[in-house]
Amino acid sequence: MLRKPSIIIVIICLLASINTQSQVPEMNKKIISYVNSVIGTKVDRGECWDLANKALIKVKADWDGKFTYGKLLNPKKDSIYPGDIIQYKDVVVKYTEGNKKITETMKQHTSIVYKVIDKGIYEVAEQNTAYAGKKVSIGKLNLNYIVKGKVMIYRPVPYEK
Repeated sequence: MLRKPSIIIVIICLLASINTQSQVPEMNKKIISYVNSVIGTKVDRGECWDLANKALIKVKADWDGKFTYGKLLNPKKDSIYPGDIIQYKDVVVKYTEGNKKITETMKQHTSIVYKVIDKGIYEVAEQNTAYAGKKVSIGKLNLNYIVKGKVMIYRPVPYEK
């Protein structure tokens, strides 16, 4: 049985989670809905960029059609939400899993924030990866493990004309 202080902590955490979810921009929610509909399938040619491309077209976002997916964010200052798009350029990630040292490189890669775990730590929807091939899957990204390269995070914006 939970003691009263434990119940209060649980309630505070739930309220914070509900508040965070309500702040997710509507366009981002639509992108996550699209991602949910294609998990486990190959989107277009199965390239990493194809997932973001199709999601942004589906929600009628305004972007350059290349690698600028909306409003550039600063993950150290701005809130990052599910549905934001990540572009990697010459990134090297190093971390230890158990007794194993792991190094991943991403010359050019694109993923979509699927879930925010903590500041700088995300579950990401992506395809064209070593672990899942050309099918959409959910992986993890910890910005603290990046030792080289550049990661840009964009907030999709509506197309207005």
